[in-house]
Amino acid sequence: MSMLVFGATGQVATELQRRAPLARYLSRDQADLSDPDACAALIRQAAPSAIINAAAYTAVDAAEADEPLALRINGDAPAAMARAAAALDVPFVHISTDYVFDGSGTLPRHPEEGPAPCNAYGRTKLAGERGIAAAGGRFAILRTSWVVSAHGRNFLKTMLTLSETRDSLRIVDDQIGGPTPAGAIAAACLTIAEELARSPDKAGTYHFSGTPDTSWKGFAQAIFAAAGRDVAVHGIPTRDYPTPAARPLNSRLDCSATERAFGIARPDWRAALPDIIADVGKDGP
Repeated sequence: MSMLVFGATGQVATELQRRAPLARYLSRDQADLSDPDACAALIRQAAPSAIINAAAYTAVDAAEADEPLALRINGDAPAAMARAAAALDVPFVHISTDYVFDGSGTLPRHPEEGPAPCNAYGRTKLAGERGIAAAGGRFAILRTSWVVSAHGRNFLKTMLTLSETRDSLRIVDDQIGGPTPAGAIAAACLTIAEELARSPDKAGTYHFSGTPDTSWKGFAQAIFAAAGRDVAVHGIPTRDYPTPAARPLNSRLDCSATERAFGIARPDWRAALPDIIADVGKDGP
């Protein structure tokens, strides 16, 4: 499979390179997602057998002040990619987010439930989803949550850094979701792309998040336990940690359709923590 991957340095893209080293990875310099037509042209020129979009505007708080740029990158570019992929009749796998939901309730969200983003980032990601679905073809939108790895910036790495100078932390305890190892997302994307090549009828929107669901406080406690760090974690409500962009309280995702269609079970993030933590030193700060 001659695969084209948008994104070369993010968490999922880094893990994809470990699993599919022969794919072609496009960096920001090679593929400017703020120019959707150029991204589509790259697909037409490469004529790959599959495409994964692992690139996005992910600065959730910054998107509040720069929604037009986030919309071009998260909305217009994936839609243009999907149209180009549909014209070639090749699989297009796009990574999306739990932030397309408003975070209400306590039950896991099904893929078919109506989205209602509570921030600019979620609105731009939802625009991308709708553009991809409108393009048709062999597409899969894979919504995930709380991505964790040894690469880039994420909650785990922040907690490890803070634990070097702090013996007590106050962490939000009323936002609930499933931390998801980037390696598991990468593996899922590859499996889905291969299956879409055989079964275009499986095109659609799917969920994929780690298990068990927990709070940021619970996640932090598990990180410190796995890393052997003695840090006391005190839970606080979201209202005590204000941010420019609202965060959903309920990020639980129902992933049963993904398992039925592709045989991909939810990964246990607790089992992945030791390897991720061991990898942090190798990957750098």
